Amino acid sequence: MRARFTAVHDCFADLLATGRETGAGLAVWYDGEPVVDIVGGERSPGRPWLPETPVNVYSVGKPVAALCLLMLVDRGRLDLDDPVAAHWPDFRTPATVRQVLTHTAGLPAFPVPRPAAAIADWGLLCADLAAAEPEWPPGSVAGEHAWTYGHLVGELVRRVDGRSVGRFLAEEIAGPWRLDLGFGLGEADRRRCAELRYGDPGWPDRVAGEPGSLWARALDNPPGGRDLAVVNSPLWRGAEVPAVNLHSTAGALARLYAGLLAGGVLDGVRLFSPELVGEATRVQYDGDDLLLGRRTRWTLGMQWEEDGSWGMGGIGGSSAWADPARGYTFAYATSHLADHDRVDALVDALHSCL
Repeated sequence: MRARFTAVHDCFADLLATGRETGAGLAVWYDGEPVVDIVGGERSPGRPWLPETPVNVYSVGKPVAALCLLMLVDRGRLDLDDPVAAHWPDFRTPATVRQVLTHTAGLPAFPVPRPAAAIADWGLLCADLAAAEPEWPPGSVAGEHAWTYGHLVGELVRRVDGRSVGRFLAEEIAGPWRLDLGFGLGEADRRRCAELRYGDPGWPDRVAGEPGSLWARALDNPPGGRDLAVVNSPLWRGAEVPAVNLHSTAGALARLYAGLLAGGVLDGVRLFSPELVGEATRVQYDGDDLLLGRRTRWTLGMQWEEDGSWGMGGIGGSSAWADPARGYTFAYATSHLADHDRVDALVDALHSCL
């Protein structure tokens, strides 16, 4: 089976040889089995990338945060159409749990300017969101909740369950399914991480957006999400910023999506009902996304593509998804912050093998 995917290995090796990639992991499951799990390059200067090297994958973590809340829905602890305020009493926006999960709640940016150090102050940022006025009537339109998504979802997890979203993920999902990923890393795990680097010095400015735009407001408060001094710091790695700071290996992400593709069960361990997986992966919103500036189909935490695949990419090049029609899951986790053309090349190679 693995020899069938030689073209994928060759493409990955070519990305490294040509300098288009300097450090990454790639994993693919096909027909319920792992068929590609490779790493290459350096996690930091002079230190090779290892199979157990996690890296910050930005928005690839949004579906992972969503799954924590969806597990509580599956257990009957709350309902998708509950008002958020039913579980978070000081929350002013009249949004439902479903609207939070589909990026239609109207809170795409933190409303109060905060310094970079605020990334570690969960209570402050959640209080800001609770007091905010929505930027549009909830449910009327989508706009990716770039930074706020994880705090909205994560605070609902905390209010309903009592645990932080990072602890919930570790104990209820990552542990049972043996996934090397997490929010809010301890010291030992922080030392394993790859250091993010600019694949192109112009990348931070290229993805910054126009000053004052929704994109800029959503991505730059608190500031530092594209600043290497911030995102490679112990503060960032130790904080829970679930919309943008999941640290994971590619193998863990491909394995997670394999469990979802199998209807919520992996290696005999069922974490989600097939009904919950079906609801979580169907299109819930199809229309304009005010932040992305294009038509977007949102499921409960993921983007749905025209070929029927569902998952999420992150700025900088990391990506993970499941393709039910072709029967595979794919994950690419990179420290080389650049565009997504590397993933495009790898997918072309993968599809040539199927």
